[in-house]
Order: sequence, then structure tokens, then C-alpha cells
Amino acid sequence: MLWLAAVGAAGAALTAASTVWDADGGTKVVETWRAYGLVVFAGLFVLLALAPRSYRGVWELVIFHKIALTVTALLYAAHGGIADTATIVGWDGTVSVLLVGAYVLSRGWTSSPDWRGTTQRAG
Repeated sequence: MLWLAAVGAAGAALTAASTVWDADGGTKVVETWRAYGLVVFAGLFVLLALAPRSYRGVWELVIFHKIALTVTALLYAAHGGIADTATIVGWDGTVSVLLVGAYVLSRGWTSSPDWRGTTQRAG
């Protein structure tokens, strides 16, 4: 599931390059921020796929982000007149479901970082 999310985020980052290139002065920074964020999320998904019990805290952050985007897009859609809400609900909603499923299946909560930044396995 996480590999699928990583490939999807990497693919979206690649396609975002043309959006950044074509963006006007009013949206170029926002589109660049979005493209870099897609690269960061692809990397986070790869890290979680490689060692799912080594990154507690990262799990919760990426799940929060994707669910927050989905809920926000639903609220924007209810308001009306805000572009791309259906796309966000579809993609980020799907990724939210994948992440929660992967979190549960891999028991991502079973390790936690100690104060030195290393990981301690929970029972």
C-alpha cells in the first residue's frame, strides 16, 4: 500500500513540473511548494514502506495531513465555487484509506522514539 502511495506521489510530482513551469506569477510559488511537498511525501511513504515500525510519529503526521486535506476539501465542496475539491477528495481520500490500512496492518504504533531519537520496540 505504501509503495503504491509513494509511486503515486512521485508521479504527481513529475506531472507538477509542467504546472510549475506554466504557472503565472501569482501562483508559481504555491505550485512550487506543492510540487516539493509531493516529493517529500513520496520519500516519507518510501521510508514507512521500508521500515514501518521505525517511524512512529511520521505515520501519524502523514495520516493527519491526508485526512485534513480530505476533510477540508469536503468542506470547500459544500461551500461551492472552489476549484479541484473533487480531485482532492478522490486522491487524498484514497491515500488516507491506504495509510490507515497500512498503519493498522503493519502495527505502526508499536514502536516509539526515545529522547535520543533512536527507536525502541514496544512489547
